[in-house]
Amino acid sequence: MAIRNMVYEGDPLLRKTSREVTAFDERLGTLLDDMAETMYQQSGVGLAAVQVGVLRRAVVIDIGEGKIELVNPMILETSGSQVGSEGCLSFPGQFGIVERPDAVTVKAQNRKGEWFEVTGTALLARALCHEIDHLDGIVFTDHATRMLEPNENPPKNKRRVTAHVKKSKAAE
Repeated sequence: MAIRNMVYEGDPLLRKTSREVTAFDERLGTLLDDMAETMYQQSGVGLAAVQVGVLRRAVVIDIGEGKIELVNPMILETSGSQVGSEGCLSFPGQFGIVERPDAVTVKAQNRKGEWFEVTGTALLARALCHEIDHLDGIVFTDHATRMLEPNENPPKNKRRVTAHVKKSKAAE
């Protein structure tokens, strides 16, 4: 595993659409491992492959309940609404107020190409939407109703977070 170089605000790569992953091989496994190590080293909760310079549809997330790897993720369903502070490893020190769904269900593949679904609420729903947006060239500032000033502390999301991961019926 290795720490990858981050792509930061202003780099045109962040605005590009990532390509579908078609090869579920050792290179993908290395990318996912490196992404996770980079995310943890940066104290993040999520990272999309484009943020380390790779235009592939791959995401890692860990909100403190264990790592979730998502390859070729797509949002199936959303419900509710939450408004809260959001930041991004590609925009260090910047936070904005962003509205996201309160619950989201995503279908994705794992590193072996097997399909599964994950449903998350609160912070996990926010992280899923944020990272999948990256794959389509969308960044959190596009959604922000207001950017926080440097002297403002971003409010903490103290609501209970739930996650449910299951194999998709298509994979069974």
